[in-house]
Amino acid sequence: MKFNGPNNEFLQLQTFNGNETLFFDKELNYPLLFVWIRNPDSQLYFEGNRLDLPPNTVICLTEFHRIDFVNVREASLIKFNREFYCVLDHDKEVSCRGILFYGSDKIPYFRIPDEVLEQFENLWKMFQVEIQTKDDMQLDMLQTMLKRFIILCTRVYKNLNNLSPLQPVEVDIIRDFNFYVEQHFRTKHSVQDYADILFKSPKTLSNVFAKFSARTPLQVIHERIVLEARRMLRYTDKSVKEISYDLGFEDIQTFSRFFKKMSGISPSDFKNQFLGKIDNSQGIMT
Repeated sequence: MKFNGPNNEFLQLQTFNGNETLFFDKELNYPLLFVWIRNPDSQLYFEGNRLDLPPNTVICLTEFHRIDFVNVREASLIKFNREFYCVLDHDKEVSCRGILFYGSDKIPYFRIPDEVLEQFENLWKMFQVEIQTKDDMQLDMLQTMLKRFIILCTRVYKNLNNLSPLQPVEVDIIRDFNFYVEQHFRTKHSVQDYADILFKSPKTLSNVFAKFSARTPLQVIHERIVLEARRMLRYTDKSVKEISYDLGFEDIQTFSRFFKKMSGISPSDFKNQFLGKIDNSQGIMT
């Protein structure tokens, strides 16, 4: 079921049933995507790594994620573009920036707790009704449904990841830091860079992250850079020199030392591991 608005607004609801495999392109055609996996024993392949997911797991994807495929038998999908609903412009309403979207280098996902599963089910049913109701209010109603779904997901994710005990200002600092790292990791490599953007001191950022995560702000930056480096080494024909330049390093030697420190292997050796090993359109290792 699809909705196409007069100003390029796009929303799609999809339901997959039966014994089938759901494939995604490496570059998503839709900026934002929710995947609600309903069956047990599902697998998600992300950057060559497999995640085993329990039933009623919700996965939040953006154009920055590279998904090889999700192996499912039953799933509900919500796809939408910026024109339909921009989570950045409406962040004060839904507070998902840096949590569900445009945040961690890892894929945000969570299992829906049993006590709120009925809320998700009811909202999905209402969503399906509204997308089939063709009238002048359809766009407003569908945007309202999506906003409710995003808020519900954000609330559950924050509770499951112990974000709720933080003060609102601390939550905002973490969300904004993650968001800006996602936007600027190619050119800004130091904690001071992001402290300047946020008008905070590096010490303030470190103290907030110490309460929230085992990772430091610098680790977040470095892990995002090396993740992109691995993607480029594995999926593109660019040379190590070109990749080092694209990621903001002054020279190939500095990049190579950084990559080896983070990965335990040189960029050239990492790239050689995958040459000739990918032989299908989904990029699955054989």
